[in-house]
Amino acid sequence: MLEVCKSGLTALTISTLTATIASAEPVKVKVFIGSMFEIGDNTGDRAGEFQHWFSKYWMDTEPQEVSGAFRPVHCNDDGVCGSVLGMGKVNSSASMQAILLNPDYDFSEAYYVLAGVAGTPPSRGTIGDVVWGTWLVDYDLGHRWAPEEGEPGAPVFIPRSGYEAYRLFELNPALIEWGVALSDDVEMQDSQAAQEYRQRYPDAAAQAAPSVKTGTHMTGDTFFHGPGLSNEAQYMAELYGADDYLITEMEAAAIALVINRQHGVDRIVSLRGAVNFDQGNPNETTLQHLDPAPGETAGGFAETVENITLVGAPLVDRIVADWDHWKNGVPAQDAQ
Repeated sequence: MLEVCKSGLTALTISTLTATIASAEPVKVKVFIGSMFEIGDNTGDRAGEFQHWFSKYWMDTEPQEVSGAFRPVHCNDDGVCGSVLGMGKVNSSASMQAILLNPDYDFSEAYYVLAGVAGTPPSRGTIGDVVWGTWLVDYDLGHRWAPEEGEPGAPVFIPRSGYEAYRLFELNPALIEWGVALSDDVEMQDSQAAQEYRQRYPDAAAQAAPSVKTGTHMTGDTFFHGPGLSNEAQYMAELYGADDYLITEMEAAAIALVINRQHGVDRIVSLRGAVNFDQGNPNETTLQHLDPAPGETAGGFAETVENITLVGAPLVDRIVADWDHWKNGVPAQDAQ
C-alpha cells in the first residue's frame, strides 16, 4: 500500500513539475509588431498607432509586464506579439532591447513589423500613403553647421567617420516584395478633409489618392521640417546610396540597430503611414506649417493609422499561416 502511495505521489509530483516547466517555456515569437505611441486606451477610443493592431490580434490577451519596456507586451496563441515602444530613438530602442533580452520570449526565428505614422515630402507622397521602408537612415549621425557658415547653397551635413555600421540599414528586398505583393489589393482609406488639404500643394504626388509605396525611411530625433531640411534628407539618402527619401520618422533605425545586434535585420519591415507633409505649402512659412491655426491642420490621421494595419496585416497573417515555410527564412514567392 505504501509503495502504491509513494508511486502515486511520485507520479503526481512529476506531473506537476512537468506542467510547471512547460508553463515556464518562453513564448515562441513568430511576428513582433512594435508601435511607438497610443493616444489613450488600446481599444474603444481614438486610435493611435497601436489600437488597430491590438483590435486585430490581442483583444483577448493579458498584458505581460517587461522590466525596462515602455508598455506591456501582448501575445496571442499564434505567436503574434506586440507592444508600444515609446517615441524617439532612445525610448523605443531601450524598450526593444528590454523585450528582446527578456527570457520569457524566444525571438530566434521572429519577424518584426515596426509600424507607425510619419511625414512625407509632397514631391513624393501624400497624406494616407503607407510606405514599406527599403532603407533606414539615421538622420542625426554626422556633422552639421549653420548654412551661413558654409558655401551658399551647399549641403550643411557630412557623415561622421566610424558610424558606417549603424547609420544605414538595407532591409531585406525579398521580404519587402512579399509585403508589397500582399498589400496590392488593399482598399486604402481616405477622408474629405485630407482630400481638401492636399489641394494646397501643387505637386502631383501630394494631390494623389493614398497608395502603397516603397522608399527610404529617415530616422531622426530632430523633427526636421521645411524644404531645406527635406532636401538635405534626400541628399543624405543619395550620399549613402539608398533609395529616394519618402518618410521622416523618429525610431526605426535605432530599433533596427538593437535587433541587428541580436538577430540581424533580414526579418525586419518598417511600415509607416504619412499623416503630414514635411514642409508647408507655397503659401505658408515653415513655422506657420509647424504651428497651424485652428482648422488648418491636415486631415486623414484616423484613416492613415487604419491604412497601416490594413497594409501590414496580410504579411503578418501569411507568415503565421505558413510558418513552416517562413521559420527558416523568407521563402521565394513562387514556393507558396
